Amino acid sequence: MNPTSEEIFVKQLQENQNIIHKICRLYTTDEDAHNDLFQEITIQLWKAFPKFRGDSKFTTWAYRVGLNTAITLYRKKKKSINTIEFDSTFHKVKQEDYNYEEEEQLKLLYSAISELNDIEKALIFLYLEDKDYAEISETLGISEVNARVKMNRVKGKLKKILNP
Repeated sequence: MNPTSEEIFVKQLQENQNIIHKICRLYTTDEDAHNDLFQEITIQLWKAFPKFRGDSKFTTWAYRVGLNTAITLYRKKKKSINTIEFDSTFHKVKQEDYNYEEEEQLKLLYSAISELNDIEKALIFLYLEDKDYAEISETLGISEVNARVKMNRVKGKLKKILNP
C-alpha cells in the first residue's frame, strides 16, 4: 500500500521539525510567538507540499518555505507591533550537561543576530546549520557568489556587534 501525500508530509515534518523550531527561535522573542510562527510555517509547508517536486531535498525546500514565511511575518509585525524581549531558553538540556558559559555565548550570538536584517538572519542561520554555499544559494534564491559575498559582510557585521 502506497502512503498518502498526507502521510508522507507528516513523516517528513516530524523528522525535520527541528528546522522549523530553529527558524522560529531566530525570528521570535517569546514562546507564544514561537508557537504561532511554528504553526504558520507548518500551514504554509502543507499548502505548498503539492507543488514540492523533489528537485531538491525536503530540508532545503522546508528551509526556503520556512524562512520566507518567517521573513514575511517578521516584516509585517515589524511595521505594526513592538515586541518585548522574553529571556528564555527554548532548547532543552539535561542538568548535568548545562553549560552556563555556553548559554551566555549563545545569548550574545542571538542578541547580535537579532540586530541583522531579515535576509542576513536567514543567511547566518543556514551557515550555522552547516549548509554549504550551494544549498544556501538554492534556499535563498540567490547566486552562490552572492551568498559568499553577503556572508562575508554578515560575518564582518557580527564581529563589529560582538566586539565594539
